[in-house]
Parts: sequence; C-alpha cells; structure tokens
Amino acid sequence: MQLVLLARLLSVGRAVLAALRGRLGALCWSLAPLSLSLPLSLPGWRDSAPRPQREQERDDAPLTPTSVNYHFTRQCNYKCGFCFHTAKTSFVLPLEEAKRGLAMLKEGGMEKINFSGGEPFLQDRGEFVGKLVQFCKQELELPSVSIVSNGSLIRKQWFEKYGEYLDILAISCDSFDEDVNVLIGRRQGKKNHVENLHKLRQWCREYAVAFKINSVINRFNVEEDMNEQIKALNPVRWKVFQCLLIEGENSGEDALREAEKFVISDEDFDRFLDRHKDISCLVPESNQKMRDSYLILDEYMRFLNCRNGRKEPSKSILDVGVEAAIKFSGFDEKMFLKRGGKYVWSKADMKLDW
Repeated sequence: MQLVLLARLLSVGRAVLAALRGRLGALCWSLAPLSLSLPLSLPGWRDSAPRPQREQERDDAPLTPTSVNYHFTRQCNYKCGFCFHTAKTSFVLPLEEAKRGLAMLKEGGMEKINFSGGEPFLQDRGEFVGKLVQFCKQELELPSVSIVSNGSLIRKQWFEKYGEYLDILAISCDSFDEDVNVLIGRRQGKKNHVENLHKLRQWCREYAVAFKINSVINRFNVEEDMNEQIKALNPVRWKVFQCLLIEGENSGEDALREAEKFVISDEDFDRFLDRHKDISCLVPESNQKMRDSYLILDEYMRFLNCRNGRKEPSKSILDVGVEAAIKFSGFDEKMFLKRGGKYVWSKADMKLDW
C-alpha cells in the first residue's frame, strides 16, 4: 500500500515539474522581444530560443591575426626552469619559407609581429632574425616589429645593421640579484645578466629602439622589490607574468622542465603587483589572462592552442592558409584586448626622447 502511495506521489511530482517547465519556457519566449535573459535552468528543459543575429555573426566572424608571436626556434643557450617553450626540436624554417608565411599573415590582417624562441639570436648569430625584422618592416611595412630575447647574444653590430627596422626589444629579466638568476637558470658562464641588461638599454637609446622588460614572477623572486631598478632602466613597458604551467613543456611526463617548484599562488602574485603599483609602465598578466590571449606560431608556423593546458598545434599556415589554421588556435580575442594586447606599439608613434 505504501509503495502504491509513493508511486502516485512521484507521478504527481513529475507532472507538476513538467507543467512548470512549460510555463517557464513560455515566459522566457514572451520576454525575448524585451531582450531580457533569465538565468533559469531545470533538468530536462533546454532553451531553444535563437541567439540574436548580431551575436551569431560575431561568433562566426573569422579571427584576425592582429598580433602574432612567432617562435621560429626552440633552441636556447639558457636553461630557465619554468620555460614554457622548450627545445623539443631543432627545426627552423628556411628563410624564404618563413618570409612566405609572414606575408600570408600580413595579408590576413597582421599588424604586429613578435619574434621569440627559444633564443632568437642563436640562429645564424642573429642574422636570421635580423633579416626577418628587415623584411617585415621594409617590405611588409608592418606597423610594429619586436623581439623577445634573453639578451646574452646581442651585439652592437646587430643594432648598427638592423636597429632601424626594429620597434621594440624586450629583454627577459626575472631578478636583479645574480644569485636568483643562477637559481632560475637565466645565466650562461660568467656573464652578468643584470650588467648586460643595462648595456642593452643604452644601445636601444643609441639606435632608437623602444626598450621593454619581461619578468616571470615565481617562487624565487616573488618577494623581491624591483622598484628602484625598473625606474632606473625606464622601459616603455614592464611585462610581469605569473609563472604558468604548460603540460608537455614544463610540466608532466613528457616535459623537458619541471616548473612546479616555481609556481606561486594568485595571492602571491597580487602581493608582488601591489608592491610595484607605483610603476606606471607595469603590465601584469596572471595565468588567466595569459593562457588563451596570445596567438602563438611555432617553428613549423602552426598555431598553438593552449586551452586544455598543453600546446595543441593546428596545421601549418603554409599548408592550409591563415584563415583555416587560425580556427584551431584557441585564441580569445576578448581577453587579448582586455589584457591590453593592443597598445601604441610602433616606435614612430611613441615619441620617445631617445
């Protein structure tokens, strides 16, 4: 008897829920013309109302490679323990193929190219990246051409030959304490990384190249106060990254680095930012901002999708074209703009006092 009563109660309950679903569905449809959205969700009920046409068109619109980071080599002379683009291959495209890909990107809407690695100046003693910089500025007429380097292999002769074509040189510097740089792996032989940084700053002044500093905040430098040194160097931008784990690069079984010991919490990162809040050129990038807001092109000119915490390559733009390859990039254009990815990036527009 009790089982029969329970079955009837369940049946009545299901009927009431079904009726509520129907009423809620009708209510949402009636409010649709008013452009209201209700955060209602019940089991078994799906909102089938079509999205506004503008939103659909925005989602279907092809991505534009406005700013691209081309990691044309994975080889490096440093051994930074948190490196997220490690020396898994020694491949570098032939110069003319790289130029062909860059021309395709320009045709697809690229305004800024950033050459990175690995260490860009390792290939042909800087001649390879120098020729690409000259090609992008002189022939493609890109508004902005930049390089990220550890700075250890750059010579003054390079500036004399290619400096006029380069808008921004970003030097990686994670600490102004040489002992910390040694712990991180940002050193080669007896060369002092900090002394070299100041030398490069001076060359950038002499050859009218905007100077930028990139720092990865990690367990070994999170308590450091860099205010005095950064103000003295006076870069156009100080990019401050939170140490990021990428499976297969610096984390996991098939990784060449074990960066777990470098990782800091969001709270630690925020404390570092608060300590340097008076530096006007500081541009902070947390893990959330960084992960999907960069268009990364690897040594084969494949876009790398980092949305699943590891780098998943598209097909090469040289094989399928930019529009087809970029669909698999995982690029979050909104986050790119939110993190300040588009800024005054041409030295002609910076009006700096060289």
